[in-house]
Amino acid sequence: MIVRDLQPADLPAVVGLLDQLGYALEGAEVEARLQQVRQAPGHRVRVAEREGKVVGLLHVFERPALEKPREAIVQSLVVDATVRGSGIGAALMRDAEGWARDRSLVSVALYTQIGREAAHAFYETIGYAKANTSHLMRRYLTERH
Repeated sequence: MIVRDLQPADLPAVVGLLDQLGYALEGAEVEARLQQVRQAPGHRVRVAEREGKVVGLLHVFERPALEKPREAIVQSLVVDATVRGSGIGAALMRDAEGWARDRSLVSVALYTQIGREAAHAFYETIGYAKANTSHLMRRYLTERH
Protein backbone atom coordinates (compact mmCIF):
# COMPACT_ATOMS: atom_id res chain seq x y z
CA MET A 1 0.00 0.00 0.00
CA ILE A 2 1.22 3.48 -0.84
CA VAL A 3 -0.03 6.90 0.20
CA ARG A 4 0.30 9.51 -2.53
CA ASP A 5 -1.09 12.79 -3.80
CA LEU A 6 -4.47 12.56 -5.44
CA GLN A 7 -4.35 12.49 -9.25
CA PRO A 8 -7.11 13.44 -11.72
CA ALA A 9 -7.56 9.78 -12.68
CA ASP A 10 -8.53 9.04 -9.05
CA LEU A 11 -11.77 11.03 -9.34
CA PRO A 12 -14.14 8.03 -9.84
CA ALA A 13 -12.67 6.30 -6.79
CA VAL A 14 -12.99 9.48 -4.73
CA VAL A 15 -16.66 9.81 -5.73
CA GLY A 16 -17.23 6.22 -4.59
CA LEU A 17 -15.43 6.72 -1.29
CA LEU A 18 -17.38 9.88 -0.51
CA ASP A 19 -20.58 7.99 -1.31
CA GLN A 20 -19.60 5.40 1.31
CA LEU A 21 -19.51 8.25 3.85
CA GLY A 22 -23.04 9.22 2.85
CA TYR A 23 -22.18 12.04 0.45
CA ALA A 24 -23.76 11.07 -2.88
CA LEU A 25 -22.20 13.59 -5.26
CA GLU A 26 -21.85 13.73 -9.02
CA GLY A 27 -18.35 13.45 -10.44
CA ALA A 28 -18.44 16.98 -11.85
CA GLU A 29 -19.32 18.38 -8.42
CA VAL A 30 -16.50 16.47 -6.71
CA GLU A 31 -14.09 17.57 -9.43
CA ALA A 32 -15.05 21.24 -8.92
CA ARG A 33 -14.69 20.92 -5.15
CA LEU A 34 -11.32 19.20 -5.49
CA GLN A 35 -10.10 22.00 -7.71
CA GLN A 36 -11.10 24.57 -5.09
CA VAL A 37 -9.44 22.61 -2.30
CA ARG A 38 -6.23 22.08 -4.24
CA GLN A 39 -6.01 25.81 -5.05
CA ALA A 40 -6.46 26.81 -1.41
CA PRO A 41 -3.20 27.31 0.47
CA GLY A 42 -2.53 24.94 3.34
CA HIS A 43 -4.63 22.01 2.06
CA ARG A 44 -3.49 18.48 1.22
CA VAL A 45 -5.44 15.69 -0.49
CA ARG A 46 -3.95 12.21 -0.45
CA VAL A 47 -5.10 8.75 -1.40
CA ALA A 48 -4.10 5.28 -0.31
CA GLU A 49 -3.55 2.85 -3.15
CA ARG A 50 -3.39 -0.89 -2.77
CA GLU A 51 -2.79 -3.29 -5.65
CA GLY A 52 -3.43 -0.48 -8.14
CA LYS A 53 -6.79 0.51 -6.60
CA VAL A 54 -7.55 3.68 -4.60
CA VAL A 55 -8.89 2.44 -1.26
CA GLY A 56 -8.59 5.50 0.97
CA LEU A 57 -8.93 9.27 0.92
CA LEU A 58 -7.55 11.99 3.20
CA HIS A 59 -8.16 15.75 3.11
CA VAL A 60 -6.28 17.72 5.75
CA PHE A 61 -5.75 21.46 6.06
CA GLU A 62 -4.04 23.97 8.29
CA ARG A 63 -6.37 26.07 10.40
CA PRO A 64 -5.15 29.24 12.08
CA ALA A 65 -7.31 30.51 14.92
CA LEU A 66 -7.41 33.39 17.36
CA GLU A 67 -8.09 31.36 20.50
CA LYS A 68 -5.56 28.54 19.98
CA PRO A 69 -2.38 27.73 18.06
CA ARG A 70 -2.49 26.69 14.41
CA GLU A 71 -3.51 23.07 13.98
CA ALA A 72 -4.21 20.55 11.25
CA ILE A 73 -7.83 19.60 10.67
CA VAL A 74 -8.69 16.30 9.04
CA GLN A 75 -11.70 17.26 6.95
CA SER A 76 -12.19 13.90 5.27
CA LEU A 77 -10.92 10.43 5.99
CA VAL A 78 -12.52 7.40 4.41
CA VAL A 79 -11.34 3.88 3.74
CA ASP A 80 -13.17 1.56 1.38
CA ALA A 81 -15.51 -0.66 3.38
CA THR A 82 -13.99 -3.80 1.87
CA VAL A 83 -10.56 -3.10 3.42
CA ARG A 84 -11.36 -1.33 6.69
CA GLY A 85 -9.37 -2.64 9.62
CA SER A 86 -6.29 -3.34 7.51
CA GLY A 87 -4.20 -0.32 8.61
CA ILE A 88 -5.06 2.02 5.74
CA GLY A 89 -6.81 4.59 7.91
CA ALA A 90 -3.93 4.58 10.38
CA ALA A 91 -1.45 5.09 7.52
CA LEU A 92 -3.44 8.04 6.20
CA MET A 93 -3.61 9.57 9.68
CA ARG A 94 0.18 9.14 10.10
CA ASP A 95 0.54 10.94 6.79
CA ALA A 96 -1.59 13.83 8.10
CA GLU A 97 0.40 13.93 11.33
CA GLY A 98 3.73 13.99 9.49
CA TRP A 99 2.47 16.82 7.27
CA ALA A 100 1.36 18.73 10.38
CA ARG A 101 4.74 18.23 12.08
CA ASP A 102 6.53 19.46 8.95
CA ARG A 103 4.43 22.64 9.19
CA SER A 104 5.19 23.01 12.94
CA LEU A 105 1.52 22.63 13.84
CA VAL A 106 0.79 21.72 17.46
CA SER A 107 -2.03 19.24 16.93
CA VAL A 108 -4.24 17.32 14.54
CA ALA A 109 -8.00 17.45 15.13
CA LEU A 110 -11.08 16.14 13.40
CA TYR A 111 -14.84 16.04 13.68
CA THR A 112 -16.66 12.75 13.60
CA GLN A 113 -20.41 12.28 13.54
CA ILE A 114 -21.94 11.06 16.78
CA GLY A 115 -23.38 7.90 15.24
CA ARG A 116 -20.11 6.65 13.76
CA GLU A 117 -19.09 4.55 16.74
CA ALA A 118 -16.67 2.35 14.76
CA ALA A 119 -14.86 5.49 13.61
CA HIS A 120 -14.66 6.75 17.19
CA ALA A 121 -13.13 3.46 18.32
CA PHE A 122 -10.61 3.62 15.48
CA TYR A 123 -9.51 7.15 16.37
CA GLU A 124 -9.16 6.25 20.04
CA THR A 125 -7.06 3.21 19.09
CA ILE A 126 -4.57 5.43 17.25
CA GLY A 127 -4.30 7.91 20.11
CA TYR A 128 -7.06 10.47 19.60
CA ALA A 129 -9.33 11.51 22.46
CA LYS A 130 -12.55 13.45 22.63
CA ALA A 131 -11.65 17.06 23.30
CA ASN A 132 -15.14 18.48 23.71
CA THR A 133 -18.70 18.21 22.47
CA SER A 134 -20.36 20.86 20.38
CA HIS A 135 -23.20 21.42 17.96
CA LEU A 136 -22.61 22.38 14.35
CA MET A 137 -24.96 25.21 13.49
CA ARG A 138 -25.54 26.00 9.82
CA ARG A 139 -27.71 28.24 7.72
CA TYR A 140 -27.84 27.51 4.01
CA LEU A 141 -27.62 30.61 1.86
CA THR A 142 -28.50 28.90 -1.41
CA GLU A 143 -30.57 25.95 -2.57
CA ARG A 144 -27.44 24.17 -3.77
CA HIS A 145 -25.24 22.63 -1.06
